[in-house]
Amino acid sequence: MSVKLPKRLSSKKKKPPKNNSQAEVLNKLGLEAFWTTPLDPASMLDISTWTLENQTPLEPKDLPNAFLQRLWLLSPDARSPCCKPLHDVLNNGNKAPEEMIDGIGGESQSAINPLDLVTAVFMSANTFLQQEMTVRMLQCQFAVPLVLPNINPEEPSRFLLWPLRGAVGQWRSHFPDNNKKVHEGDLASTYMPVVSCVKLGHSGVSKSQVLNNVISGLRSPHDTFLHRGMDGGQLPRRLSNGLVEIGWYLPTGDTARDIFPVPVVISNLRGNASTQEKYLSLLCQASSAVVVFCGNLSEKEKQLLASCKDTVSKLILIDLSDAEKNENSVVGFVDQNFEEYMSLPGVSVLQGRDLSEEELANRLCDTLKDMLPDELKLVSLEAAMKLAEELGLNVDEGVVCKKAMATVDEVLKGLDEGSAQFREKQFPLQGHLWSKLAEIEKEESKQRKEGIEIDPQLQQKKKDILVELSSYKMTPAMNIFTDALFTTDKVERTYFLSWMKLRLRSKQIKKLSSPQDLFINLQTEKKDEMSEHSDALQNGANDSPTDSDSFCTDSTFEEENTEELPEKNCTDPVKEQQLDVTSNKKEIQGEEQISDCDSRSQTMETDLSSLGLEHFLREMGLIFELTHISPRSGSHNVLRLPSLATDLLIYGIPLELMDGDASHIPIHWLGCVFAELKRRLPQEQCRTRVLTNLGVHHGMNAEVLSALFGVKFPDRRQRSTRGVYMVALYLPDNLRKDMECDFLLLIDVEGLCSMSLDNNRNMLIHDNEMATVATALSDVLMQNISSHVGTEFETNLTVMINALLRIKECGSMPICQLLAQDEEINSLIQASQLRRVSDMLQTETGDRGTSTADNQYAKTISCITHVKGPWYNMSLSEPVDKQYSNAVLKLKQNLFGALKKCAAKSEATGLPEFMSRLSAVWDAVKAESFSIGLQNTDIALAFSLLCTEISQWEDSFLEYMESWLKGATQKIFAAKALEAVIQNGLLSELKIKATDEVKTEVDKLRSKVEAYLMKDNPLKMNTFRPILMSNMDDLQGRITEETIQRLGEVNESHCSSTQLERFEALLEKEQESMLRALAENSKSTKVLLQDTEIEVEFEGVWSKTLSNFDFRPSETDDITDRVGNILKDNLINCGLQKHMKKLEVIDQNQTSSFQVLDEHFGYRSRLKHMFEDNNRPQRLEAQQVACTIMEEYKQFVADKLILPADFSDSYITKLLENVEKALKETSIEIRSAFEVDLKVYVCRAACQDFQKLHDRYAKDSELLTCITVTKSTYLAEFTYQFRKRDQCQRVAQAFTSMVIKPTVLDYIHRPLGMRIVEEIQSKVQQFQSPRAFHQKLLEELIEEDNFESILEYLLSYENFRVRKIQEKVMAHLSESTNFDKWRHQRLGEIIGKVAAAVSQTAEGTNGVLSDTKPLLERVCLTLESDGDVDVTRAPLDGPFFSITTKWDHFVTCLMELLAAMRLDLAQEFSQNVETTQILQCLPIQPQDSLFNRVRGCDQQCPLCRAPCELEERGHELHRALLHRPKGVLPHDSGSLSCISCLESMAQSNPVKSTHGMSVAGWDLHSLYPDGSISPEDPNSQMPSAYWRYVLARFNERFAKEYEQERAEVPEEWEKITKEEALYSLRKGFLSGQYK
Repeated sequence: MSVKLPKRLSSKKKKPPKNNSQAEVLNKLGLEAFWTTPLDPASMLDISTWTLENQTPLEPKDLPNAFLQRLWLLSPDARSPCCKPLHDVLNNGNKAPEEMIDGIGGESQSAINPLDLVTAVFMSANTFLQQEMTVRMLQCQFAVPLVLPNINPEEPSRFLLWPLRGAVGQWRSHFPDNNKKVHEGDLASTYMPVVSCVKLGHSGVSKSQVLNNVISGLRSPHDTFLHRGMDGGQLPRRLSNGLVEIGWYLPTGDTARDIFPVPVVISNLRGNASTQEKYLSLLCQASSAVVVFCGNLSEKEKQLLASCKDTVSKLILIDLSDAEKNENSVVGFVDQNFEEYMSLPGVSVLQGRDLSEEELANRLCDTLKDMLPDELKLVSLEAAMKLAEELGLNVDEGVVCKKAMATVDEVLKGLDEGSAQFREKQFPLQGHLWSKLAEIEKEESKQRKEGIEIDPQLQQKKKDILVELSSYKMTPAMNIFTDALFTTDKVERTYFLSWMKLRLRSKQIKKLSSPQDLFINLQTEKKDEMSEHSDALQNGANDSPTDSDSFCTDSTFEEENTEELPEKNCTDPVKEQQLDVTSNKKEIQGEEQISDCDSRSQTMETDLSSLGLEHFLREMGLIFELTHISPRSGSHNVLRLPSLATDLLIYGIPLELMDGDASHIPIHWLGCVFAELKRRLPQEQCRTRVLTNLGVHHGMNAEVLSALFGVKFPDRRQRSTRGVYMVALYLPDNLRKDMECDFLLLIDVEGLCSMSLDNNRNMLIHDNEMATVATALSDVLMQNISSHVGTEFETNLTVMINALLRIKECGSMPICQLLAQDEEINSLIQASQLRRVSDMLQTETGDRGTSTADNQYAKTISCITHVKGPWYNMSLSEPVDKQYSNAVLKLKQNLFGALKKCAAKSEATGLPEFMSRLSAVWDAVKAESFSIGLQNTDIALAFSLLCTEISQWEDSFLEYMESWLKGATQKIFAAKALEAVIQNGLLSELKIKATDEVKTEVDKLRSKVEAYLMKDNPLKMNTFRPILMSNMDDLQGRITEETIQRLGEVNESHCSSTQLERFEALLEKEQESMLRALAENSKSTKVLLQDTEIEVEFEGVWSKTLSNFDFRPSETDDITDRVGNILKDNLINCGLQKHMKKLEVIDQNQTSSFQVLDEHFGYRSRLKHMFEDNNRPQRLEAQQVACTIMEEYKQFVADKLILPADFSDSYITKLLENVEKALKETSIEIRSAFEVDLKVYVCRAACQDFQKLHDRYAKDSELLTCITVTKSTYLAEFTYQFRKRDQCQRVAQAFTSMVIKPTVLDYIHRPLGMRIVEEIQSKVQQFQSPRAFHQKLLEELIEEDNFESILEYLLSYENFRVRKIQEKVMAHLSESTNFDKWRHQRLGEIIGKVAAAVSQTAEGTNGVLSDTKPLLERVCLTLESDGDVDVTRAPLDGPFFSITTKWDHFVTCLMELLAAMRLDLAQEFSQNVETTQILQCLPIQPQDSLFNRVRGCDQQCPLCRAPCELEERGHELHRALLHRPKGVLPHDSGSLSCISCLESMAQSNPVKSTHGMSVAGWDLHSLYPDGSISPEDPNSQMPSAYWRYVLARFNERFAKEYEQERAEVPEEWEKITKEEALYSLRKGFLSGQYK
C-alpha cells in the first residue's frame, strides 16, 4: 500500500455499464470510471492516509471519498449522503458536519439514498478493498453486503464471501457447561443461526428499524441497517433493490445485557421479495429461519409464500396487513385457519398490525430466543456460497482465488504435524544456530571495541556454525513460497498472501485449544482485536470434518447443556459435524480466570509452535544473508530475493529490519533490498523521513499504524514474532514540499517486553537492542502507551528511556510524540514521565553560537494525544468511541507537524544514508558502545525521577518569573506610554533586571541538580551532567529570551492600546460632532437618512480623523531603494538600459525645478531650429510638457496623502505610466534622455513626498491595520448610534408632541376660561344676575334702536343672549392684558413640573440601557401625582414608545425638546392673534360659563314669549316681568288690535294660548285678582310702556317682516318717548312687578 498503483489489484476489466438508471447513479457519484477499473486498497492513500481533517462533501461526487474516509476513521456518520453547500462551508469554517436533512437553503441536503451510496462504492471496489470496507463497517456496527446487485439488471448478482473472511469476532455463549468460554471465528465459515428477513406486500412498518431494535436492543438502538428515518432514507432506491445485507450479533456473556445467548446473523433482503424470487429462494435454503413481514398480500405473493414451505426450516410470519381492505383483491391472510390452508403447521405468526416498531421488535426477539439454541439449525455463509452458485449468482472467489489457495496448501504441507516441527524442517535458519551466530558476532564486536584479541574458541565456534550452515538448501516450502511470489499476476499474488495469513492464523487458533497453550495465550486472547484476515474454505453441509478444507471450524458454539446431547440422537450429518467441530474450536476460560492471569500472561510469550507469514519473509532474508556469510551455500535463485522483497515493500508488505527473536540485523540483505529500491526510483525522489511507533507488545502497535496510515504490520497475534518492521510510503506532492522528503518510512516494533518463560535476561537485552535501533533510526518517535500497563510499568518505561538516553549519547535525538490509549492513572503517569524525559533530552548540547536558527533556544515540546481505539473490542458489541475519529485526526496532525519540524531542523537523508545509519547503529549496539548497559534498569528509573524533580523545580521557577513579569507589567502600564525616552529607559532597565532574575533562579536550579547527582549513585557518571547542565543553559536562555520578548510585547501593547484609545477618542469626538449635525438635520428636515448616506458621512469623519491623528514616528526605513528598483525595471522594459547611470542621483534631495537641456533634442532638431532664437520655442514647449507632468504629479501625491494608507509601490508605477502617456501625446521631437531625466526627477520628488507618508504609518502599521480591519465595526457603530439617536429623537419628539404638549396646553388653558369669567363679572354689573342681564339687554335694544336686534331678541331669545355674551367676552379680551400674563405664568409652572418629573425618573440611570416605555409611564405618574396635572396617556399604548436606549441620552434629548417647546409656546403666546383663536384654545369657554350664570329660567310666556324672570331654583309658577303686545310677534290673519298680552289673555280662553302653547304653570290669577281685564290707560307709566314704545316705533317694520297688516297703535303709544320707555323699564325691574 506504499505506492498508489490502481491497476495492480484490479481484476479483469469489466464492460462499461449500459445507460440505465443504475448507471446514472454511478455517474452522479463520479464512480463511472471505477466500474471498469475498480478501486483498490492503494486508492485509500489519497482518500484517507494523507487526509488530516474531516472533509465535508460539497457535491454528490464527493460522497464516495467522504464515505471511505469516514469509514476508515470508524465514524458513525460514514454512510451519510448529505452534501453541504459551498457557501455554508465558507461561512462555518472548520466545523464538523452537523445533522443533515433533506432541506433547502443553507442546510445540508441529501443527494442520494444512503443505501445506494454504500452499494455504489461496493460495486466500484475490487474484492480486496471490499474486504477492508467490510471489516471496518462491522467495527462500526454497520450491516455489510452479502449479495450485491449487478448494475446491469440483466446480469446475475454477486455473492460476496471473500470480504467476510476478514471479519473476525469473539463472543461468550451462555451455556453452563461452557463456563462463559471465549470463542472466536470469522463471519464466513462460522456455523451459527442465520435469520433472514424479507417483506411481502406493502406495509407502513420499517423492517430495517425493527431489525435494528432486534440486533442492538431498545436500550441502546444502533442504526445497523439503514432505514427511511435516516438522512436520505426517504429517497427512492435505484441501486440497492435486491441487496442482501447481514448484521452480526455477538453475545458478551452478560445475561442481563445480551439479547441472544449465541451468535446470530441477521440478513435483510432489500425491496419486495415478490420481485426478488431468486434471492428469496437462496435465503430460504441457506437460513436457519425466515421472518416474513407480511403486508396486504396479493394472490401471487401468497402463492410465493406457500412455495417456500419445502425449503425453509423455520418460518415466522408478522401480520402487518390492513384488515379493512377488500378481500376479493387483496387477501388478508392471517386467521385461525391459515396454518391448515397454507399447509404450514410449524409457522409462527406474530400479530403486528397495531404494534409499534419497538413492541414488534420485542415480540420477534422473544420468539427467536424461544427457538435458540435447539430449534434453529446452524449454518455457515461458506456453505451458502454453493447454493448461490447453483441458483446462478456470481461468486467472488473465482479461479485465481482457488489457485492461490491451492498453492498455499502446497506451501503449508506438513503443517498439520505441528507448527514447531514445520518450522524446524522448513525454516532451519531460524533455529538456535543463527541465534548462536548472532551472539558470537556481538562478543567479537565487544572484544574489538575493548581492543583485545578475539577469543580463538569463539572463532572456532563461529567456523563450526558456518560449516553446518553451509550445507543449507532451500526447503520445499520456501521454494514454492518464493516461486508463488514471483508470479506476474498481481491479483494472484495478493490472493496468495491473503490465503497465507488466513491459513496460518487458523492453525494458530487450532493450536490454542490445547491446555498448555491456553495459559500462555490467555491474556493475548482477552485483549484481541479483529485481525486483518480470517479464512474459511468451501464447506458443504455433508462434508466430513476430517476431510474438509475448512480450517475455521473453531467458531461454533456448544449446546446449552452437555447432558442433553445423548438424548438428541443426532444422526443428521450436519449435526454430527457441528458437534465434532465443537471439540476443535478455540476455547478460553472465563473472565474470572482471565483476570487472575493478567499479571502473568502479560509478560509471557508463546513458544515456537506459532507460525506467521513473517517467518517466511524472515527466512528469505536469512537465506540471502547466508550467501554472503558462506558463499558456497547460495544458488542462482537466491539472487532474485532482494528484487522480490522490493516488490513486496513497494506494494505494502513490511520489511523486517531486525529479527527480535535472534536479535540480529541482516545487513547484507537489507543493503541489497535498499539498493534495489533506490535503483527503481528516480535519483531526485529518494529523500526519506522515518516515523517510528515504539510500544510494548500489548500496545496494539500494528493496529495504531493501520488506523493512522492504513498499513498492515504483523498483528499482535503472532507473539512469537519479535522484530522491527518497516513500510515505505510515497508522499503526495503537497506533503513532499512541506516535509522536504519523498518517502515516509514507517517503523513498527513488535513483541517488545514480551518476556519468555525460560530466559528473561536475554529477552531484556533483546528488548533494549530493538528499542535502541528503532529509536536511532527515527526522525519522529511515537511512544505508544498501552491501556494495559499493569505490573510491567517499570520494565516498559526503562526500555524506552534507556533507548532515548543511548541515542542522546550518540548525539542525535528524534522529535517525540506520545500516544496514550486511555486516561487511567498508570497510563497518564507513564506518559508524563516519558514526556519529561523526552523534553529534557531534546536540548541541544552543541555550541549554540553556531546555530543558524532564528531562535537558538527554541525547544521542541513533546505532545500527548489521547486515543481510545476500538482495538480491544473483538466482540464487536461495543460501539466505537465517539471521539475516536477526531482523536485519530488530531494524532495524525501532530505527527505530520513533527515531521514538518524535522524539515526545518535537518535535511532529509537518502536510502544509502539510511542504510549507513542502520549499520552504524547496529555496530554500536553489538559492541554495546554506550555508557548505559543493555541490562541496566536503575539508570533509567533514576533519570526519570530526576526529570520529575527538575520538572517540579522548573514549574516553581516559571511561577516565580510569572509573578515577577506581572509586577514588571504593572510598572510599564503605570508609565506614560508615548513618551519615548521614559518608556525606552524603563524597558531597558526591566530587561536587565529580567536577565539577572532568570540567571539567579537558574543558578539555584543548577545547584539543586548538582546536589542530586552527587547523592544518587546511578547518576554519578559524567554522562548525564552535560545533558542536564545543557538543559539548564537552554532553560536560562529560553526563559530570558521569552521574558525579554514578553516585556517588549507588553510595552508595545501598552503603546498600541494607548494609541488605539487616543484614536478612538478622536474618532468618537468627530463622530459625536457629526452625529449631532445629522440628528439636527434629521429633526429639522424630517427626512430619514439611508445607510448609504450615513456611510458617506462616516467616510468623511474617518478620513478627517486619520488626517488629524498623530501616529508614532517611523523607524529608519528608506523607500529610495524600492523606488529605484521600480524605475530600473521600468527603464529595462522600455529599452533604456543605456541611461542607467542617471539613477545614481535618485537618492539626492530635489532642490530645483526640472530644466530642459539641449541634449534632450536630437542634432537635426537643433539644427532645424537653431535660427529660431537659439531653439527657444521648442525648449519652451518641452518645458511646458514637463510642467504639466509635474502638476499632475503634485495632484496625484496630494490625493494619496489624504488616504489612510501607507506608501505602495504601485504609486511609482502609476507615476511612470503617467509620464509615458504624456510624452506619447506630445508632438515634440525629443530624445529618450528627456524621458529618462523626467522620470528620474519625478521619482526623486516621490521619494521625498512619499517618505513622509511612509514614516507616518510605518511604526503604527499594526495599529493602522487593526483600525482598518475594524473600520466596518466603527461604521456599524456609527450607523447604530445615529439610528438610535434618530430613534430617540423621534420617540422623544412623539412623546413631546403627543403627550407633553397636550398636557402643557391643557394645564395652561384649563383655568383661564374661569379667570376671564371672574374678571368680566368683577368689571361688568350686568352679569351679576339673570334679571340684571335681561334688563341690560332691553336697555341696549332701546339705545341701539336697531330693528334687526329687536327682531332677533323676540324670535331667537337664547341665541341673542349668547351672541351678546360672546361679544362682551371678545371685547373684554381685546382690551385686557392679563390673558397673556396668565398663559406665560402657567407655561413656566408646567414646564418646571415636567422637567422635575423627568429628572426624578433619570436618577441612577446614567449609561444604563432601558426600555423607554416604563420610564415614560413613570414620568406621567409623577406628573399626575401633583394633583393639578391631567396627563394624556393614551398615546403610550402600543409598541411605538417601547425602545431600548440609554435613558440619560433619551432624557437629554427630551429636555432639549422640552426647552424648544417652551420657547415655541412662549413665542406663540407673545404673538397677536385673533380673539376667536384664543377662545378656541380654552377647554372652558368663558361665554358658556357666563351664559350659564345669567341664563335664568328658560321658560317663556306661552302667549307672548316673554321670559320668566324668577331666579329661584325649582319654581313651579313662572312669571314674566314684561309681557309683549301682539303686534311685535307674528299672529293669525285678521284685524290686528293693539291690545297687549294681558288684555288678550282677558279676552280669550284662559287655558289655551293664541299660539297653541299650554299655559299651565303660568300665574294668570294673580295678574287679574278681580276677575276682569280692563284696557290699559294710555297715560299710565306701567312697564308695558316699553313694548308700546317699541311697537309704535317699528310698527311698519313688524308688519312688513311678518307679512301682515300694520297694528292699530293708539295715539298715546306713539307719544311715548325713549326716555319714558327706559324709565318704565328700570322702574319695573326695580320694583319687581310681574305683569
